[in-house]
Amino acid sequence: MLETVAGVTIGASCIILTIALTKKLGPEWAWINRKLIHLSIIPAALFFYYGIIPREIFSPAAALFGIAQLLAHVKNRELNWYQLKQNYGEVFFAFSASFITFVFPRDYASALLLVMAISDGVTGIIRHYYFKRNGFNVKLKKHWTGSLGYIITAIIIAVAFLDGNIIEKVGWAFILMLAEYQPWIDDNLAVPLVGSALYFLY
Repeated sequence: MLETVAGVTIGASCIILTIALTKKLGPEWAWINRKLIHLSIIPAALFFYYGIIPREIFSPAAALFGIAQLLAHVKNRELNWYQLKQNYGEVFFAFSASFITFVFPRDYASALLLVMAISDGVTGIIRHYYFKRNGFNVKLKKHWTGSLGYIITAIIIAVAFLDGNIIEKVGWAFILMLAEYQPWIDDNLAVPLVGSALYFLY
């Protein structure tokens, strides 16, 4: 019980502290701030993987966080240093995290959750700095440099957390990279949806 309380406290504190710290960077860094907040769930995800935070706590907590962020949009009171009007990516991320941790076995859910956090965070930061250096609007573009960072980190996560042979793990990472890169559906929905479908084929 004490271990769970400590895990929840540390995991939640990392997220809340990151949100507070990114506020100091301001709205002009909103795209980076979003990715930093993605990365901040890594401790909570690892505590989930090791059974310190049970799904009965993780899943509802993620859902509540999603609801709180959705309400900010509905009320037009976005936390503008990371929430963007007409962009519900962070809401989709939270609800997706709630769904996959509730539905899937812990090992698989953890791998998918870490890809959503780490691979998406890394690719977004790489693309931001690439386009900033080249004078393009990072909010509107994706680039192979970010996708390279995505697939490398996704393969590492697959090797560390999933069973199966290396071809299966690379294939899993590659398909998730394509889901992130496609332009039609927000990647915070596309990746967990495709990842959920892959579970039945994996």
